[in-house]
Amino acid sequence: MTSTGTEGFDYVIVGAGSAGCVLADHLSRDDRVRVLLLEAGGPDTDELIHIPAALGMLFGSHSDWSYRTVEQSQPGRTFSWPRGKTLGGSSSTNVMIYTRGNRHDYDGWRDEHGAKGWGYDDVLPYFMKCESNRRLGEPYHGSDGPLHVEDRVYTHELSRSWLDAAVEWGLDHNDDFAGTSPVGAGLYQVTCHHGRRWSAADAYLRPALDRPNLTVRTGAMASKITLDGSRATGVTYLRDGQERAAHADSEILLCGGSINSPQLLLLSGIGDPDELHDVGIDVRVPLPGVGRNLQDHVMAPVVWETRDSTDIVRDLLTPDNLERWRAHGDGPFASNYGEVGAFLNVTDGTGRPDVQLVGGATALILSGEEVPDRPVFTTNCYPLNPRTRGTVRLASADPQAPPLIDPRYFDVPADMSVMVAGLRAVMGIARHAPFAAHLARSYLPASAGPDCLDGMDDAALEEYVRTWSATAYHPVGTCAMGTGDDSVVNADLEVYGVERLRVVDASVMPTVISGNTNAPTIMIAEKAAERIREQRRRHSGEPHRVTAAH
Repeated sequence: MTSTGTEGFDYVIVGAGSAGCVLADHLSRDDRVRVLLLEAGGPDTDELIHIPAALGMLFGSHSDWSYRTVEQSQPGRTFSWPRGKTLGGSSSTNVMIYTRGNRHDYDGWRDEHGAKGWGYDDVLPYFMKCESNRRLGEPYHGSDGPLHVEDRVYTHELSRSWLDAAVEWGLDHNDDFAGTSPVGAGLYQVTCHHGRRWSAADAYLRPALDRPNLTVRTGAMASKITLDGSRATGVTYLRDGQERAAHADSEILLCGGSINSPQLLLLSGIGDPDELHDVGIDVRVPLPGVGRNLQDHVMAPVVWETRDSTDIVRDLLTPDNLERWRAHGDGPFASNYGEVGAFLNVTDGTGRPDVQLVGGATALILSGEEVPDRPVFTTNCYPLNPRTRGTVRLASADPQAPPLIDPRYFDVPADMSVMVAGLRAVMGIARHAPFAAHLARSYLPASAGPDCLDGMDDAALEEYVRTWSATAYHPVGTCAMGTGDDSVVNADLEVYGVERLRVVDASVMPTVISGNTNAPTIMIAEKAAERIREQRRRHSGEPHRVTAAH
């Protein structure tokens, strides 16, 4: 492999995902600042990225890292772990559900992990700053931010029927999961704009691409952070068969997400000394927490074959409906599959939800491997506050080798107990009108009736979970923020023991939030961008000066 010369920038951002796009936009608004954004994947030009209902076709595509976990001891199998590999990262491939978690999550970051300045009241203004909500407004929502959020323009009839049943079962109807409280049942809002996916690349990066001080390189896979003593000075990356180098006069910002950010730190000799020695990497900065504290929401599906209705994927994704979406941005192709759901407490009766439900009139991926040949409705259930902690480790010193991902699903028995209680709630909802009338029989496992799972004892349900559970696509925590022994970054997201190096992405969450992680990741980047620009002005003595934002 040949090498090229070193280019100079003020900031080098590694990863053009949800966080990297935000930083690239904000930092390049100052026309005196030179910004390089590196993305291992390609441009987000594939039409499938922009069609909400095409999201299942992105898994295993050129827009996906296509990771797999190591074999999990409890389920006894590996798990597919899709992650976005394109401009916009996973915001270009996700289910587009917009939720934020709740006050307890962020106050816990502050009070239990030493993440000063990250309590709920601290982060709410940044959520609002991000957002342009088509229906909702103050005091919880923004109306003029770059991230479009809307009520989905298409909702399947069975999703509305499920919602009515959930209310009949006893849940309150909640039309704003990101408002006063997420508790209750409702239709999910989505990060879409007039029926089209609205990724972080759409919201932040695309309006900035014409700025001459912003350079975006796709197909550029970072391989190492270069260090001068304890100071980060640049990044080496692989592109077009060549090894290239970029020098950063100010800072390097890692935005690769909960897999790639710890992987790059480890490749650079920043991590646990014993693990680095095992793969032949010299230790530059001993930091044992790198790659530890991995958390993810794991979900289990309850799937029914339906009667007198349709399946979005099987029946409604037709050529005519595709043309309808292209022309008007509506119809079934505007569905995100996970149309309806709920937040509820199934264990201790407190007001803090411990389970999230996501439902829709199709297979909802079913671990990415099962595609029914008849109409179905799925309700996925996942515990919100897993106690299990996993790891991301290097398989070798080769930067192109996938890392070893071990979420250790269900290693803590309490996580399985919450899941079983959540599944019983799912089955309780399904017994109520008007949803019950549409259920012909259980699809998983196959049964003559719709209530097969009701007859299972806890042990049988646990085995069902081990067979059919899948990632909910919410990995966090592997470069955790805080003051504990395994913390990797401080409250300013600066890597301990290394100057001029920050991590800005979902990996800094000390605990996974109680909901979908995309909106919180964008919030983290908004807050970090403001802090980075403040520190630059203070250190340089420069007056506040920016170019037009959007």
